[in-house]
Amino acid sequence: MKLSRRHALAGATALAASPLLLSRAPALAAAPLPDKQAPSYYRYKVGDILVTVVSDGAATFPLADKFVLNADKSEVNEALQKAFRPKDKITISFGPLVLATGGKTVVVDTGSGAAAFDKSKGAVGQFTANSAAAGFDPKAVDAVVISHFHGDHVGGLLTADNQPAFPNAEILVPAAEWKFFMDDGEMSRAPAGRMQAVFADNRRVFDALKRKVTPYEWGKDVAPGLLAVETAGHTPGHTSFVLSSGNDRVFIQSDVTNNPDLFARNPGWHITYDQIPDQAEATRRKVYDMLVAERLQVQGYHYPFPGLGNIEKDGAGYRVVPALWNPTI
Repeated sequence: MKLSRRHALAGATALAASPLLLSRAPALAAAPLPDKQAPSYYRYKVGDILVTVVSDGAATFPLADKFVLNADKSEVNEALQKAFRPKDKITISFGPLVLATGGKTVVVDTGSGAAAFDKSKGAVGQFTANSAAAGFDPKAVDAVVISHFHGDHVGGLLTADNQPAFPNAEILVPAAEWKFFMDDGEMSRAPAGRMQAVFADNRRVFDALKRKVTPYEWGKDVAPGLLAVETAGHTPGHTSFVLSSGNDRVFIQSDVTNNPDLFARNPGWHITYDQIPDQAEATRRKVYDMLVAERLQVQGYHYPFPGLGNIEKDGAGYRVVPALWNPTI
Protein backbone atom coordinates (compact mmCIF):
# COMPACT_ATOMS: atom_id res chain seq x y z
CA MET A 1 0.00 0.00 0.00
CA LYS A 2 1.36 3.41 -0.96
CA LEU A 3 1.19 6.15 1.71
CA SER A 4 0.13 9.60 0.60
CA ARG A 5 1.73 12.80 1.85
CA ARG A 6 -1.47 13.47 3.79
CA HIS A 7 -1.17 10.09 5.61
CA ALA A 8 2.47 10.78 6.49
CA LEU A 9 1.66 14.21 7.95
CA ALA A 10 -1.18 12.74 9.97
CA GLY A 11 1.13 10.10 11.40
CA ALA A 12 3.77 12.69 12.30
CA THR A 13 1.12 14.81 14.04
CA ALA A 14 -0.02 11.81 16.09
CA LEU A 15 3.56 11.01 17.16
CA ALA A 16 4.15 14.61 18.14
CA ALA A 17 1.01 14.56 20.26
CA SER A 18 1.85 11.32 22.03
CA PRO A 19 4.09 12.89 24.71
CA LEU A 20 1.20 15.13 25.65
CA LEU A 21 -1.05 12.13 25.91
CA LEU A 22 1.51 10.34 28.07
CA SER A 23 1.91 13.37 30.26
CA ARG A 24 -1.80 13.24 31.07
CA ALA A 25 -1.52 9.66 32.36
CA PRO A 26 -1.66 9.35 36.16
CA ALA A 27 1.88 9.41 37.64
CA LEU A 28 3.06 6.29 39.44
CA ALA A 29 4.19 6.90 43.02
CA ALA A 30 8.00 6.99 43.22
CA ALA A 31 9.49 4.22 45.35
CA PRO A 32 11.22 5.58 48.46
CA LEU A 33 14.98 5.58 48.18
CA PRO A 34 16.75 3.28 50.67
CA ASP A 35 18.67 4.92 53.50
CA LYS A 36 20.79 1.94 54.55
CA GLN A 37 22.91 -0.80 53.02
CA ALA A 38 21.98 -4.45 52.70
CA PRO A 39 23.34 -6.69 55.48
CA SER A 40 27.11 -6.89 55.08
CA TYR A 41 28.77 -10.28 55.29
CA TYR A 42 31.16 -12.18 53.02
CA ARG A 43 32.19 -15.82 52.99
CA TYR A 44 35.29 -17.66 51.83
CA LYS A 45 37.02 -20.90 52.67
CA VAL A 46 40.41 -21.70 54.14
CA GLY A 47 40.74 -25.38 53.38
CA ASP A 48 37.77 -26.97 55.15
CA ILE A 49 37.12 -23.93 57.36
CA LEU A 50 34.31 -21.59 56.35
CA VAL A 51 35.09 -17.95 57.17
CA THR A 52 32.32 -15.36 57.33
CA VAL A 53 33.43 -11.75 57.63
CA VAL A 54 30.59 -9.91 59.36
CA SER A 55 30.77 -6.13 59.19
CA ASP A 56 30.27 -4.25 62.42
CA GLY A 57 30.02 -1.04 60.40
CA ALA A 58 32.39 1.90 60.00
CA ALA A 59 33.02 5.04 62.04
CA THR A 60 33.77 8.40 60.42
CA PHE A 61 35.05 11.27 62.54
CA PRO A 62 37.12 14.46 62.21
CA LEU A 63 40.88 14.04 61.87
CA ALA A 64 42.44 15.11 65.17
CA ASP A 65 45.73 17.00 65.20
CA LYS A 66 47.43 14.07 66.96
CA PHE A 67 45.58 11.11 65.47
CA VAL A 68 49.08 10.17 64.28
CA LEU A 69 51.42 10.98 67.16
CA ASN A 70 54.62 11.42 65.13
CA ALA A 71 53.32 13.05 61.94
CA ASP A 72 51.88 16.48 61.21
CA LYS A 73 48.21 16.69 60.36
CA SER A 74 49.19 18.05 56.94
CA GLU A 75 51.16 14.84 56.23
CA VAL A 76 48.19 12.73 57.25
CA ASN A 77 45.91 14.74 54.97
CA GLU A 78 48.36 14.28 52.12
CA ALA A 79 48.28 10.50 52.66
CA LEU A 80 44.49 10.55 52.72
CA GLN A 81 44.34 12.46 49.46
CA LYS A 82 46.81 10.07 47.82
CA ALA A 83 44.42 7.27 48.78
CA PHE A 84 41.46 9.22 47.30
CA ARG A 85 40.00 9.79 50.77
CA PRO A 86 38.52 13.11 51.90
CA LYS A 87 40.66 15.54 53.88
CA ASP A 88 40.23 16.16 57.58
CA LYS A 89 38.24 13.03 58.33
CA ILE A 90 38.98 9.43 59.14
CA THR A 91 36.88 6.37 58.41
CA ILE A 92 37.65 3.14 60.25
CA SER A 93 35.96 -0.14 59.32
CA PHE A 94 35.35 -3.05 61.70
CA GLY A 95 35.29 -6.70 60.61
CA PRO A 96 34.71 -9.49 63.16
CA LEU A 97 34.79 -13.07 61.91
CA VAL A 98 32.65 -16.16 62.35
CA LEU A 99 34.44 -19.46 61.72
CA ALA A 100 32.86 -22.83 61.08
CA THR A 101 35.75 -25.05 62.12
CA GLY A 102 36.00 -28.53 63.58
CA GLY A 103 32.24 -28.76 63.97
CA LYS A 104 32.14 -25.59 66.07
CA THR A 105 31.03 -22.00 65.53
CA VAL A 106 33.74 -19.59 66.66
CA VAL A 107 33.52 -15.79 66.71
CA VAL A 108 36.77 -13.81 66.51
CA ASP A 109 36.22 -10.38 68.11
CA THR A 110 32.74 -8.95 68.52
CA GLY A 111 32.61 -5.35 67.34
CA SER A 112 31.46 -2.41 69.44
CA GLY A 113 28.14 -3.81 70.63
CA ALA A 114 24.48 -2.92 70.67
CA ALA A 115 24.93 0.15 72.88
CA ALA A 116 27.31 1.63 70.30
CA PHE A 117 24.74 0.91 67.57
CA ASP A 118 22.21 3.19 69.26
CA LYS A 119 24.78 5.86 70.11
CA SER A 120 26.16 5.98 66.53
CA LYS A 121 22.71 5.82 64.90
CA GLY A 122 23.59 2.51 63.33
CA ALA A 123 27.02 3.36 61.92
CA VAL A 124 28.74 0.80 64.16
CA GLY A 125 27.57 -2.06 66.33
CA GLN A 126 26.07 -3.85 63.33
CA PHE A 127 27.49 -7.29 64.12
CA THR A 128 24.32 -8.62 65.78
CA ALA A 129 22.02 -7.73 62.89
CA ASN A 130 24.50 -8.68 60.16
CA SER A 131 25.38 -12.03 61.73
CA ALA A 132 21.67 -12.84 62.09
CA ALA A 133 21.21 -12.01 58.40
CA ALA A 134 24.12 -14.39 57.68
CA GLY A 135 22.24 -17.15 59.49
CA PHE A 136 24.04 -17.23 62.85
CA ASP A 137 22.28 -17.63 66.20
CA PRO A 138 24.31 -16.15 69.10
CA LYS A 139 23.03 -18.96 71.34
CA ALA A 140 24.69 -21.48 68.99
CA VAL A 141 28.16 -19.90 69.20
CA ASP A 142 30.56 -22.31 70.91
CA ALA A 143 33.46 -19.94 71.53
CA VAL A 144 34.38 -16.27 71.26
CA VAL A 145 38.08 -15.52 70.80
CA ILE A 146 39.18 -11.99 71.71
CA SER A 147 42.35 -10.50 70.22
CA HIS A 148 42.74 -7.60 72.68
CA PHE A 149 40.78 -5.42 75.07
CA HIS A 150 39.62 -2.40 73.09
CA GLY A 151 35.96 -1.49 72.98
CA ASP A 152 35.53 -2.18 69.26
CA HIS A 153 36.61 -5.78 69.91
CA VAL A 154 35.01 -6.61 73.28
CA GLY A 155 31.93 -4.35 73.33
CA GLY A 156 29.83 -6.89 71.46
CA LEU A 157 30.25 -9.42 74.26
CA LEU A 158 27.23 -7.75 75.86
CA THR A 159 23.71 -6.99 74.72
CA ALA A 160 22.21 -3.51 75.04
CA ASP A 161 21.00 -4.39 78.56
CA ASN A 162 24.43 -5.71 79.63
CA GLN A 163 23.59 -9.41 79.35
CA PRO A 164 25.94 -11.96 77.74
CA ALA A 165 25.51 -11.69 73.98
CA PHE A 166 26.75 -15.28 73.51
CA PRO A 167 25.21 -17.05 76.51
CA ASN A 168 26.51 -20.53 75.72
CA ALA A 169 29.98 -19.62 74.46
CA GLU A 170 33.35 -20.00 76.12
CA ILE A 171 35.07 -16.59 76.12
CA LEU A 172 38.79 -16.92 75.36
CA VAL A 173 41.10 -13.97 76.06
CA PRO A 174 44.88 -13.44 75.76
CA ALA A 175 46.48 -14.30 79.09
CA ALA A 176 48.88 -11.33 78.86
CA GLU A 177 46.00 -8.96 78.11
CA TRP A 178 43.90 -10.27 80.98
CA LYS A 179 46.81 -9.99 83.40
CA PHE A 180 47.45 -6.35 82.45
CA PHE A 181 43.94 -4.95 82.31
CA MET A 182 42.63 -6.81 85.36
CA ASP A 183 45.56 -5.62 87.50
CA ASP A 184 44.38 -2.95 89.94
CA GLY A 185 47.88 -1.50 90.16
CA GLU A 186 48.09 -1.04 86.39
CA MET A 187 44.68 0.60 86.43
CA SER A 188 45.76 3.00 89.18
CA ARG A 189 48.78 4.05 87.08
CA ALA A 190 46.81 4.55 83.86
CA PRO A 191 47.10 8.08 82.42
CA ALA A 192 44.02 10.24 82.78
CA GLY A 193 41.70 10.34 79.80
CA ARG A 194 41.52 7.59 77.21
CA MET A 195 43.53 4.90 79.05
CA GLN A 196 41.51 5.28 82.24
CA ALA A 197 38.38 4.92 80.13
CA VAL A 198 39.75 1.74 78.50
CA PHE A 199 40.35 0.18 81.92
CA ALA A 200 36.90 1.20 83.14
CA ASP A 201 35.18 -0.14 80.04
CA ASN A 202 36.94 -3.48 80.31
CA ARG A 203 35.91 -3.80 83.95
CA ARG A 204 32.32 -3.00 82.93
CA VAL A 205 32.28 -5.67 80.21
CA PHE A 206 34.03 -8.48 82.06
CA ASP A 207 32.35 -7.81 85.40
CA ALA A 208 29.00 -8.15 83.61
CA LEU A 209 30.26 -11.57 82.46
CA LYS A 210 31.25 -12.33 86.07
CA ARG A 211 34.81 -12.62 84.73
CA LYS A 212 34.02 -16.07 83.35
CA VAL A 213 36.78 -16.23 80.75
CA THR A 214 39.45 -18.70 79.67
CA PRO A 215 42.89 -17.08 79.29
CA TYR A 216 44.96 -18.50 76.43
CA GLU A 217 48.69 -18.47 75.70
CA TRP A 218 50.49 -17.48 72.51
CA GLY A 219 51.80 -20.25 70.29
CA LYS A 220 48.82 -22.53 70.87
CA ASP A 221 45.61 -23.28 68.98
CA VAL A 222 42.62 -21.57 70.60
CA ALA A 223 40.12 -23.25 68.24
CA PRO A 224 40.55 -25.92 65.53
CA GLY A 225 43.04 -24.48 63.04
CA LEU A 226 43.33 -21.11 64.82
CA LEU A 227 46.84 -20.44 66.18
CA ALA A 228 47.36 -17.50 68.54
CA VAL A 229 50.37 -15.35 67.57
CA GLU A 230 52.02 -12.69 69.75
CA THR A 231 51.81 -9.25 68.13
CA ALA A 232 52.15 -7.02 71.19
CA GLY A 233 52.53 -3.25 71.04
CA HIS A 234 49.06 -2.05 70.13
CA THR A 235 48.28 -3.36 73.62
CA PRO A 236 50.49 -5.43 75.94
CA GLY A 237 48.65 -8.64 75.07
CA HIS A 238 47.62 -7.87 71.50
CA THR A 239 47.19 -11.10 69.57
CA SER A 240 46.88 -12.05 65.90
CA PHE A 241 46.09 -15.50 64.49
CA VAL A 242 47.08 -17.88 61.73
CA LEU A 243 44.07 -19.77 60.40
CA SER A 244 45.14 -23.04 58.73
CA SER A 245 43.43 -25.96 57.05
CA GLY A 246 45.19 -28.32 54.66
CA ASN A 247 47.54 -26.25 52.51
CA ASP A 248 45.58 -23.00 53.01
CA ARG A 249 46.50 -20.28 55.49
CA VAL A 250 45.31 -16.76 56.28
CA PHE A 251 46.91 -14.35 58.75
CA ILE A 252 44.27 -12.60 60.88
CA GLN A 253 46.10 -9.42 61.81
CA SER A 254 43.71 -7.88 64.35
CA ASP A 255 45.10 -4.34 64.88
CA VAL A 256 48.66 -4.70 63.62
CA THR A 257 47.59 -1.73 61.52
CA ASN A 258 44.56 0.46 61.80
CA ASN A 259 43.40 2.20 58.60
CA PRO A 260 45.75 0.68 55.98
CA ASP A 261 45.73 3.81 53.78
CA LEU A 262 47.73 5.44 56.56
CA PHE A 263 49.50 2.76 58.56
CA ALA A 264 50.38 0.14 55.94
CA ARG A 265 51.61 2.89 53.63
CA ASN A 266 53.47 4.51 56.55
CA PRO A 267 54.44 1.73 58.98
CA GLY A 268 56.52 4.14 61.06
CA TRP A 269 53.49 6.25 61.98
CA HIS A 270 52.20 5.82 65.52
CA ILE A 271 48.44 5.96 65.90
CA THR A 272 47.06 7.40 69.09
CA TYR A 273 45.50 4.01 69.94
CA ASP A 274 48.85 2.16 70.08
CA GLN A 275 49.64 1.72 73.76
CA ILE A 276 53.35 0.99 73.24
CA PRO A 277 54.07 2.82 69.96
CA ASP A 278 57.69 1.74 69.35
CA GLN A 279 56.84 -1.90 69.96
CA ALA A 280 53.73 -1.63 67.79
CA GLU A 281 55.84 -0.26 64.93
CA ALA A 282 58.44 -3.02 65.26
CA THR A 283 55.66 -5.63 65.29
CA ARG A 284 54.02 -4.05 62.24
CA ARG A 285 57.23 -4.13 60.19
CA LYS A 286 58.05 -7.69 61.26
CA VAL A 287 54.56 -8.99 60.43
CA TYR A 288 54.29 -7.18 57.11
CA ASP A 289 57.76 -8.28 55.98
CA MET A 290 56.68 -11.85 56.77
CA LEU A 291 53.41 -11.43 54.82
CA VAL A 292 55.36 -10.12 51.82
CA ALA A 293 58.02 -12.86 51.95
CA GLU A 294 55.51 -15.69 52.33
CA ARG A 295 52.87 -14.17 50.02
CA LEU A 296 50.45 -14.97 52.82
CA GLN A 297 46.91 -13.64 52.59
CA VAL A 298 45.84 -11.36 55.41
CA GLN A 299 42.47 -10.58 56.95
CA GLY A 300 42.46 -7.03 58.33
CA TYR A 301 39.99 -6.07 61.05
CA HIS A 302 40.20 -2.41 60.04
CA TYR A 303 40.66 -2.93 56.30
CA PRO A 304 37.78 -1.82 54.05
CA PHE A 305 35.14 -4.55 54.01
CA PRO A 306 35.53 -7.48 53.53
CA GLY A 307 39.18 -6.97 54.45
CA LEU A 308 40.94 -9.87 52.70
CA GLY A 309 44.06 -9.27 50.63
CA ASN A 310 47.79 -9.56 50.17
CA ILE A 311 50.65 -7.24 51.09
CA GLU A 312 53.38 -6.01 48.77
CA LYS A 313 56.37 -3.82 49.56
CA ASP A 314 55.97 -0.30 48.20
CA GLY A 315 58.92 2.03 48.75
CA ALA A 316 59.38 2.59 52.47
CA GLY A 317 55.95 1.16 53.22
CA TYR A 318 53.50 -1.46 52.06
CA ARG A 319 50.44 -1.68 49.87
CA VAL A 320 47.36 -3.80 50.47
CA VAL A 321 46.16 -5.60 47.33
CA PRO A 322 42.51 -6.57 47.93
CA ALA A 323 41.49 -10.13 47.07
CA LEU A 324 39.08 -10.54 44.19
CA TRP A 325 35.46 -10.81 45.20
CA ASN A 326 34.33 -14.40 44.74
CA PRO A 327 30.67 -15.05 43.88
CA THR A 328 30.99 -18.69 44.95
CA ILE A 329 32.35 -20.33 48.09
